Amino acid sequence: MALTRAEREAFLAEAHVAALAVDAGPGRAPLTVPIWYGYEPGGEVWIMTGLESRKNRLIGEAGRFTLMVDRLEPTIRYVSVEGPVVRTAPATIEELRRMSARYLPAEKVDGYVDFAWKNHGEQVVIHMRPERWVSSDLGQV
Repeated sequence: MALTRAEREAFLAEAHVAALAVDAGPGRAPLTVPIWYGYEPGGEVWIMTGLESRKNRLIGEAGRFTLMVDRLEPTIRYVSVEGPVVRTAPATIEELRRMSARYLPAEKVDGYVDFAWKNHGEQVVIHMRPERWVSSDLGQV
């Protein structure tokens, strides 16, 4: 059964690892990779990736991307959201800390942020405006 707007936005706001998909060009299947993301109901989806990454290049060329998140327990539920990129900006250490705190235990955030900031190279934050949604909870049938 499809989720209501409130249900799908609340589910997307939970800390799932998403599958990001973006057009990879003629003769290629979409690039699909796992990624951390941020979202608050009613807002934009945002991701952080390397400035020189293939993801960043392909998203820049396509001008849009899709995220899909799912879970298996207590019921199989998923949300897929697709939309245009509305802005890209250099990442800040505060954004890295915010994203890391969403996914890591509190005691690991500082160490991870320090390591990532020093070793992952220049990062960008890409914001997407949700435009199309597909969702379902297969346990509600």
